Amino acid sequence: MKKKLLALLVSAAMVCSFAGCGNASGGAADNTSGNDAAANNAVENNTPADNAAQNDAQTEAAPAETTGDTYNIGICQLVQHDALDAATQGFKDALIEELGEDSVHFEEQNAQGDSNTCSTIVNSFVSSGVDLILANATPALQAAAAGTNEIPILGTSVTEYGVALDLDDFDGTVGGNISGTADLAPLDGQADMLQEIFPDAKTVGLLYCSAEANSQYQVDTVKGYLEEKGYECKYYAFSDSNDLSAVTTTASNEVDVIYVPTDNTVANNTEIVYNICVPAGVPVIAGEEGICKGCAVATLSISYYDLGVATGKMAAKVLTGESNISEMPIEYAPNFTKKYNAAICEELGVTIPDGYEAIE
Repeated sequence: MKKKLLALLVSAAMVCSFAGCGNASGGAADNTSGNDAAANNAVENNTPADNAAQNDAQTEAAPAETTGDTYNIGICQLVQHDALDAATQGFKDALIEELGEDSVHFEEQNAQGDSNTCSTIVNSFVSSGVDLILANATPALQAAAAGTNEIPILGTSVTEYGVALDLDDFDGTVGGNISGTADLAPLDGQADMLQEIFPDAKTVGLLYCSAEANSQYQVDTVKGYLEEKGYECKYYAFSDSNDLSAVTTTASNEVDVIYVPTDNTVANNTEIVYNICVPAGVPVIAGEEGICKGCAVATLSISYYDLGVATGKMAAKVLTGESNISEMPIEYAPNFTKKYNAAICEELGVTIPDGYEAIE
């Protein structure tokens, strides 16, 4: 009897013990569900701005990942306009064609014309550990060069690398972690073109952004060629888009023809130049097709898409180890085309000689 009673007591104790464990487990599960619900409610109660901030923070904190043959490419483009957009697209298309769509991931950022934003973008690329940086336009290249001496950098839409990077002994190869492609068209050819279309003009205004080293280089160089041909040249420099209108107005009142180099600020604000120069009857010669399409009569230009393609092929060689970027010389566009803007020529009564291709 005592043995049976003892056995019953032991069994009862075990049942109580199991019941207690079951309740504890159930309680923990209940608490977890409660916590999940609370978390979900917290997310649901966030404002869209809160959620966007959280997403941005997660994006900035997430490191770039390279798995196998997958490469992360940071693209810093100075500003959105036809020429730079074409160069970026050509770069991406070529790299995908060379390595395969699944092998490359692009992190594309636009600085909206602000060189300081270029630095911020580059610093984010460095922090995330991208495999290569494409710097599209001179200020983007300068920011990339200041931001890292380890990650490979390829420039494109850069006029003169020696000037952009302040290299006294530039011989065609930058060295270190930098190479790329240049968009410099023959400036003597552009001077020849201006004379061919406007042989009777006397004064030429050189309209450019003083903050762009590439523009300063071009106007300084073309000035020499134009003066050799007997033209009087005047500088019309503006610091940013805010004073472009005033400076262009002054130029249109003082000169016969205006020359604009491959200037990114003008390229992004061609409507301003058009709305001043066309009513004033002053024609513009442009350094590239995008500017010509917006406000000029003619240009001797390159294909920026093809320039981007050449840069993409260089990137594939760097990423796969086929080429050492420190030994890669700067590449230049192989072809230059005389083009004209038929609509503006008609508005201004400008006759274009044979041998020019109409911009579509």
